[in-house]
Amino acid sequence: MSTDSTAASASAASLTAVPQIASFRRIVVKVGSALLVDSARGQLRHAWLAALAEDVAALHRDGKEVLVVSSGAIALGRNLLKMPKRPLKLEESQAAAAIGQIALSRSWSEALAHEGVTAGQILLTLGDTEERRRYLNARSTISKLLELKAVPVINENDTVATSEIRYGDNDRLAARVAGMASADLLILLSDIDGLYTAPPNDDPDAQLIPVVPRISAEIEAVAGGAGTELSRGGMKTKIEAGKIATTAGAHMVIGSGKVKNPIRAIEQGARCTWFLAPANPVASRKRWIAGSLEPRGVLHLDAGAVAALRRGSSLLPAGVKKVEGEFTRGDAVILRGPDGAEIGRGLVAYDHDHAERLKGRSSDEIAGITGFEGRSAMVHRDDLVLGGGG
Repeated sequence: MSTDSTAASASAASLTAVPQIASFRRIVVKVGSALLVDSARGQLRHAWLAALAEDVAALHRDGKEVLVVSSGAIALGRNLLKMPKRPLKLEESQAAAAIGQIALSRSWSEALAHEGVTAGQILLTLGDTEERRRYLNARSTISKLLELKAVPVINENDTVATSEIRYGDNDRLAARVAGMASADLLILLSDIDGLYTAPPNDDPDAQLIPVVPRISAEIEAVAGGAGTELSRGGMKTKIEAGKIATTAGAHMVIGSGKVKNPIRAIEQGARCTWFLAPANPVASRKRWIAGSLEPRGVLHLDAGAVAALRRGSSLLPAGVKKVEGEFTRGDAVILRGPDGAEIGRGLVAYDHDHAERLKGRSSDEIAGITGFEGRSAMVHRDDLVLGGGG
């Protein structure tokens, strides 16, 4: 890609309206090791974290739901264990993560508590966002924490992840979390303040691209290579994260984390790059359910259930009259009305055997029938798409 064409792209992008953080409802903030940990001392930057916690708390007070994806466990752990400054073997990384994760979680908990915000820890592996049952379990935990006004602090579970089952960098993990949580904004705090037409350290004529309406082949060609010693990500992984996030309906912004209160800085007009999503998270999720998943079964509904779904309700067991197919929790199922016509599709909250036993029954009977406190809905409205885009 030539300098002229990238400059033209930057100029055209500057004409696109820049979103405002205040307009978003659910926000994922990603923090990398290089920002959080002083590489020379191997210690946490407490003052910087305290300032970032102020930003997170300010969003929280403004009614936003905030999730944090934070690296730093291995970097902190290797210092506490006094490991040599060289690439670590897998088992060394896992041991460093086991030690460092405790320190990392405590630091986040204390920093947010100082601002009157409760933190909750979630550790994920690749399978938690790729396997539908585990995906739904993690999604439910995140939803409950947000409902309880807590801030989930999420990291890859490096103590058990191997090279075959890891994300490899927290940019992509953050993008997966944004999709899982139906977030509408992903903030990537970086050691660079955005995407440039060329590496700014090498090319004095490099221009910041303020807005990327769509991640095209030209934009992908701009991406650089490796990151810092402590981080696994570079601009290339941020572009990959942008593709994941925007496809899921979340806008993404890359901004500098080298300043205190970096989110406030973006809000006040600091240099950054916005990647725009073509649709909102709800629309993107419904499109995925409607067209990307192979149905594993059918639920036949009564007229009352059909009417309730069209009013925006979830599907309760009482409205299910017949169950077909062999499906497990999290599989896509077709929903049919009394006349047999398909009225929609959704992700079912119960395995086939439990669904068969629960059909036609009241939600308050679920525990007595299944032996555990299951979800009250057979298909939750967030996991449901009706014909005609309902």
